[in-house]
Amino acid sequence: MGTGSLILVPALITLAVTILRVVGELEHWTKLLFNPSAGGGAALIGIAWLPFVFGPYFAVKLVGAGQGPSSKGKAIGLAAAALALTVAGGFVAFSPPQSTPKMLMGYLMIALAVALEFPGWSALAKALLAYAYAARIPVVLVMFFAMQGHWGTHYDALPPNYTGPTDFWGLYLHIGVLPQMVFWVVYTVVLGSLFGSIFGALAGRKKVAPQMA
Repeated sequence: MGTGSLILVPALITLAVTILRVVGELEHWTKLLFNPSAGGGAALIGIAWLPFVFGPYFAVKLVGAGQGPSSKGKAIGLAAAALALTVAGGFVAFSPPQSTPKMLMGYLMIALAVALEFPGWSALAKALLAYAYAARIPVVLVMFFAMQGHWGTHYDALPPNYTGPTDFWGLYLHIGVLPQMVFWVVYTVVLGSLFGSIFGALAGRKKVAPQMA
């Protein structure tokens, strides 16, 4: 099963959710669904929730195509370790006081978490990595225009206690490009892998059971 064909529909759904989120915030629809505060305020309409759906979706599809992990326990264990490394890296990158060297160190730790996923289940990690960039590149573009136009959305809102650069390109790099292209990509891969590995293990058991009956 090719990665492009596997992620195509999820990527289009994700793009539609991003567009809906932009419209909802610009039109000041209910904050429960479209929260414009920094970080998105855990609004129910948002692409941050989708790895919990598409991780298992990719996993089940891959198992069905005979591209499951060599070891289910290894896949789950490495995904859990990657999650712990991501949390630690996020703390280093985003805890005050913020600085560029500190942020880069945190991002390096976060990026290494992705590398842990490939020995566990390379096909799933590859699919999630491709999907993550397909999901986040449009957000980087939206943030550019939001920050230029001061839209008053979560795409251009400053994080609480932000102490980084305030010029446009420095600000765009710190709250736009780096978080979207590193942190949120890793978030997607790590959480998608963890939940996908669990669902993939369950799907594998269901697939084996009828054959043994």
